[in-house]
Amino acid sequence: MKKIVRAKLHGITITGADLNYHGSITLDPEICEQAGILPMEFVDIWNKDSGARISTYVIYGEPGSRCCILNGAAARTCQRGDQVIICATEYIDTPQIYDIKPVVLTFDAQNNIDEVMSYHVYETPEHSYNFRIQREQRPNSTERQVVNVDVERLAADLRARGLNDHAIADILSCHLNQFAS
Repeated sequence: MKKIVRAKLHGITITGADLNYHGSITLDPEICEQAGILPMEFVDIWNKDSGARISTYVIYGEPGSRCCILNGAAARTCQRGDQVIICATEYIDTPQIYDIKPVVLTFDAQNNIDEVMSYHVYETPEHSYNFRIQREQRPNSTERQVVNVDVERLAADLRARGLNDHAIADILSCHLNQFAS
């Protein structure tokens, strides 16, 4: 069995800390639902500002509140305004790695979802385990349109930076719809 990432909230901002509560982290259930994080589920929390790392369980707060509140002893590890990474994990048998697609959410300063991504592991003839990030959407951001891109010139530039043809093809296929003018 391998422990893998199942869901991740990347760069969510701490909105409060309640030392006198009985423990846990309080999260907006709307955010948790989109990521697939359940109430009472244990998560790892990594503070991007202080480097603190803790583990605790999730409780749901007020829907739509965009809350991220550390409670009890966990409240000593973060301050309001700190950015954290919250990671839910799962144990799988190694062959299942190709089937799981962890959801990764990134956030703006008000804890609105900025981007929805997923992680993908796939097999090629050259390597059993390859990895890519699939960008799904940016619900609260303006999309950047790329027009008149010289794909051959871009591929040559990526090759000059040390990427092989397989990696270049992966990059271009992930973003092919952006290259259409």
